Amino acid sequence: MSKTLGVIGLGSMGFGAALSALRRDVSTWGFDLNPHTCERFAAEGGKVAGSLADLARHSDVVLVLVVNAAQTESVLFGDNGIAAHLKPGSVVVTAATVDPTLPPQWEARLAERKIFLIDGPVSGGAAKAAAGEMTVMASGTPEAFAAAGDLLQAYAGKIYRLGDKAGVGSTVKMVNQHLAGVHIAAACEAMALGIRAGAHPDELYEVICNSAGMSWMFQNRVPHILAGDYTPLSAVNIFVKDLGIVLDAARKLAFPLPLASAAHQLYLGTAAAGHGQEDDSAVIKLYAALTGIELPQGKEAA
Repeated sequence: MSKTLGVIGLGSMGFGAALSALRRDVSTWGFDLNPHTCERFAAEGGKVAGSLADLARHSDVVLVLVVNAAQTESVLFGDNGIAAHLKPGSVVVTAATVDPTLPPQWEARLAERKIFLIDGPVSGGAAKAAAGEMTVMASGTPEAFAAAGDLLQAYAGKIYRLGDKAGVGSTVKMVNQHLAGVHIAAACEAMALGIRAGAHPDELYEVICNSAGMSWMFQNRVPHILAGDYTPLSAVNIFVKDLGIVLDAARKLAFPLPLASAAHQLYLGTAAAGHGQEDDSAVIKLYAALTGIELPQGKEAA
């Protein structure tokens, strides 16, 4: 008998993950607090649960793709949380970026109910999620992976098994977010410098993309700046949160992170200036405010 996937959190990445599973003929239930999102999922052929308990009763594997640790804990153990309603042998995959010390605690609490946990944060953004090509950084017991079967492959392009206990996946995701946050901030700073010095933004972008200074984040985010379009594909506030997690973890390890600290201040400053809900490339707006440079205009100015 085929297993059923439940997806809690039908945001940009959760919606894409759920649709990818449907396209791969996996029976998929979804739950979200946004009725419009649930209606969209139902229109695509997905099954919509009326509550967390309802989704838990129908699912063998539950992907929890919410915003943060607090929401994850609420979904798992809050009032009407799924832990009380999943059948023994079920698997929970937690996918939010969280402090790596938390998944082992969730793993232990779920084990008391004979429920498995896979610490499985994801990377790739909305586009990769919609294409079923997200990277999953997973850790958990061999029994947890055996119980999950092929359901991780239903929404992922690459799955890395990183250890036999929860926490390792979140550690690797934390390192990824360190790099991503620093690279985006550096890309914004570099473009601002080039504009201030008189380089044409489009030409600057093209040259750097074909030179040693190029990073994936530079290549991916600078087009938002060139188009003057700061519609949030990944918001500034996400990196306020994620680099905060990185810095908190490093502080516990007495590990210095001067680059991450500087980048975090840039995201905080951008959020304080009123751009927290905009795309993370809006960090360049902080430089524009400080230096008076004129940024490319697009649909925002139209």
